[in-house]
Amino acid sequence: MALVATGCSAEAQRGFLPGAEDGEEVTNMTERITTLWTGSWIAALVVGLITWGLILWCVAVYRKRRDDDTLPVQLRYHVPLEIMYVILPVLMIGVLYFYTERDTAAIDDISATPDVTVEVVGKQWSWDFNYLDDDVYDTGQHVIDVGEPGNPEQLPTLYLPVDERVEIQLSARDVVHSFWVPAFLYKRDMIPGRPNVFQVVPTHEGVYAGKCAEFCGEFHSGMLFNVAVVSREEYDAHMEELREAGQTGALDSSLDRTQNRGDDNAIPSGEG
Repeated sequence: MALVATGCSAEAQRGFLPGAEDGEEVTNMTERITTLWTGSWIAALVVGLITWGLILWCVAVYRKRRDDDTLPVQLRYHVPLEIMYVILPVLMIGVLYFYTERDTAAIDDISATPDVTVEVVGKQWSWDFNYLDDDVYDTGQHVIDVGEPGNPEQLPTLYLPVDERVEIQLSARDVVHSFWVPAFLYKRDMIPGRPNVFQVVPTHEGVYAGKCAEFCGEFHSGMLFNVAVVSREEYDAHMEELREAGQTGALDSSLDRTQNRGDDNAIPSGEG
């Protein structure tokens, strides 16, 4: 029943993985991540089926039969089997390590020159976006009660141009947060004082939900945002809107909570 019901879901084209409703890849890395994920599960299932099959075969073939009082042959060791027990797991883990290391290196590669650089700053309990190339910024407030009146009319939205390499620089103003966009199949922690960075090429226009994936306090569940992957024209238009609104420059580390310790009048970032 559960398997049949999944056919009614818009996400069915990507199985259990989030992404675009039409099944297209959302970034240049989602296909690589999907292949590694599904390949690992297939390998695990094959090993499981072989293991379960051998267990059931031994239970059926070597079970104690009625009126059989003879003990089976007792062996202290079996050299070929013990060699196999050592070699096979090493080979299996070696193959898994090879593909994981290959894909991780590609995902974490930041050697290319980005077309756009954006700084994303996590704070209790929302986000700041500094568009460094355009010298403008955007800022958000946390969702007070998810789905209830009093919420911000619009979640903070990170704009990214489609089919362009974006470098996203991550940092936190107060406690540990985590930048997570499920449709990107990507999550990266944000630790105060330890900037993080990754590059991605969004390949499918649309608006994708994002959230903090690290418990960061009372209103963690309301630390939501959107990612809008748009055309270059729409991206430039949004940059101009921010500029006309007077949101020029960048929201720098002077707003970090660590910079305001000892100041009784300081307002922690994200609460104003």
